[in-house]
Amino acid sequence: MSHQIAFTIPGEPVAKGRARAFVRAGRVAHYTPAKTENYEARVAIFARQAMAGALPLAGAVSLSVVARFSIPASWSKKRKQAAAEGREHVTKRPDLDNVLKAIKDGMNGIAWLDDSQVVRLVDCRKVYAELPGVDVIVAGLEVGDA
Repeated sequence: MSHQIAFTIPGEPVAKGRARAFVRAGRVAHYTPAKTENYEARVAIFARQAMAGALPLAGAVSLSVVARFSIPASWSKKRKQAAAEGREHVTKRPDLDNVLKAIKDGMNGIAWLDDSQVVRLVDCRKVYAELPGVDVIVAGLEVGDA
């Protein structure tokens, strides 16, 4: 493996929102929901800090994403404890793949040139945690890396 960057995006993970279409002056126009745009901009800020001025990776990369969600306050003490210990899975929305899309799109042109360079997903999961956020690790792959 060559270059690797790791960073955390604090706060609740946000899924990539579906692009919306509408008709204006007889033409179809598209827009990305503001929540998605704001989150992708947030991802970009933390990715840029982690890159510390380095150029985007040019070859194949692996990506690890651990999305940490808040433990619901309404849960019993016993269930909260189980969640904190990893014995309770996050089966609620958002979908993990949509969180990944928002993270990947937010890193385009910063960590890599284009998210099509992500050839391997490593340890991508949703978990409950005391502190919500997303832990990201991007690693450049060398030719022959299995």
